[in-house]
Amino acid sequence: MRRFATILFTLLTFANCSQPQNNENIMTDNISKENTLAMKHGYQEVNGIRMYYEIYGTGKPLVLIHGGGSTIQTTFANIIPTLAKKHLIIAVELQAHGRTSDRDTPLSFEQDADDVSTLLQKLNIGSADFMGFSNGGNTVMQIALRNPRVVDRMIICSAFYKRDGMFPGFWDFMKKGTFADMPASLKQAFLAVTPDSSKLQNMYNKCAQRVLNFEDWSDEQLKSIKAKTLIINGDKDVATTEHVTTMHRLISNSQLLIIPGGHGEYMGEISFDPKVDNIYAFTTLIEKFLTE
Repeated sequence: MRRFATILFTLLTFANCSQPQNNENIMTDNISKENTLAMKHGYQEVNGIRMYYEIYGTGKPLVLIHGGGSTIQTTFANIIPTLAKKHLIIAVELQAHGRTSDRDTPLSFEQDADDVSTLLQKLNIGSADFMGFSNGGNTVMQIALRNPRVVDRMIICSAFYKRDGMFPGFWDFMKKGTFADMPASLKQAFLAVTPDSSKLQNMYNKCAQRVLNFEDWSDEQLKSIKAKTLIINGDKDVATTEHVTTMHRLISNSQLLIIPGGHGEYMGEISFDPKVDNIYAFTTLIEKFLTE
């Protein structure tokens, strides 16, 4: 599969097609526009790491958590300008990703959840809405489990909670991955903000091991989530429609949205050629959920 490496890092679609040739230029333009909107960016010392964040807009806080192997921009560059019109966007980069430093521990969704919660405390954010994509969606669920008082509403995009929820053959593909398979777009994005190839290699190793070593979460854990939740998945996503339907049934106060396309295609994630109509429809639905 030509997209195997993207699966390894951001749990992307397994469609048999190459990455759009004009993708890098589109994302570069959008990232440039997005950075001009940032009200603030910086670092906080959080649980032994130096954690990077960006803040945009005004209004109720909405925390954005990127996918595995990604940065703020590779996941969210195409939707931040719209969301920042009505929300105080707090976008973070997790342990070993992008501009955030590492610690001498494996990556875990539980630790990421604690890191984000601690960062919000340092920024004097008592509660917020959350949106996480792919691995970021797993992190958002862990925040709801470990620190529910900070979560108002949450949007879980293209995430999973059990190994058998992935498309057939996913785990076999995962076992065969190497650093050489990592998409050039993700490598370039990392090195653009942290020009250190050893840190890129480290991030690769830790991301791969976290996914390979993932252990199922229980149904009871999802049943315990009380926050109002929107679950989003592509109809050609890595997690199956049946799996996210089960998640919807377990999280009692949840809605389910299945959108045509692959893993993150609906939000213009870097692995896809952004489609303005799709992104507009996605952000409109997000706004409806957050404000209704």
